[in-house]
Amino acid sequence: MKQYGLGPNGGIVTSLNLFATRFDQVMKFIEKRQNTSQYVLIDTPGQIEVFTWSASGTIITEALASTFPSVVVYVMDTSRSTSPITFMSNMLYACSILYKTKLPFILAMNKTDIIDHSFAVEWMQDFEIFQDALNQETTYVSNLTRSMSLVLDEFYSSLKVVGVSAVLGTGLDEFFVKVSEAVDEYEREYRPEYERLRKSLAKAQSKQQKEQLERLRKDMGSVAMESNPLADSSDTSALGPSDLIMTRGTLDEEDEERESDTDDIDHQVTEESHEEPAFRNFMQETRMKYQNRSSH
Repeated sequence: MKQYGLGPNGGIVTSLNLFATRFDQVMKFIEKRQNTSQYVLIDTPGQIEVFTWSASGTIITEALASTFPSVVVYVMDTSRSTSPITFMSNMLYACSILYKTKLPFILAMNKTDIIDHSFAVEWMQDFEIFQDALNQETTYVSNLTRSMSLVLDEFYSSLKVVGVSAVLGTGLDEFFVKVSEAVDEYEREYRPEYERLRKSLAKAQSKQQKEQLERLRKDMGSVAMESNPLADSSDTSALGPSDLIMTRGTLDEEDEERESDTDDIDHQVTEESHEEPAFRNFMQETRMKYQNRSSH
């Protein structure tokens, strides 16, 4: 950061961009290990906005999702989400990531050893209970949260939620069950969509190449030697610009000799005629300098 004069955010974005340019090496590493490893974990801690909404993050996500069964796991700090407003902020983050990545999604509520995640599940399942908790807040943000909570009902209905404790290891069995379900969902719904998009992209690229070739043929015009009667003609006044490009430098030698204005000039004599006076002047100046030195 100091070497390139970057701040914290600039350093993070630059590092992510550089990482994306070498991500093919990560893909090769995963391919080598896919027969010996059941899961590959790629952690992006604390940088939701940068990874989710940057071009580099999108490149990395789509590279993985187009090759391997990919699942997004949003890890939420349960102990810091006991406030309805903070909880809603986390849900909005999770919702934005889900709709941006368009991949199977799991909400992992961590730190259940500190506080059980049942209150959060209740808030998602029962709108009135969440409203009762929200009524204790009197700020403007609480009114905004109340309005947004109505929008997230559909998001909650299809969300896979599991409570875990990284310290005690509780809930991990259920978590891996959710991961297996998400992989099945990927194979059933997401992979066919990715294959469709890939074929559509390949078809669009092929169509674009054909259009470019067709435009090239039109730009070239009728310059093919088999079908162009003007190709052997010495009259170039009727040729178009593309025809002139193709016939440039192919005129007959007799035409070149006839049209040249300088072919009858003896270039050797001309050069010598320019060189002799210059050499004579140089010798005279040198002789005068020598005589002046001798007189002194």
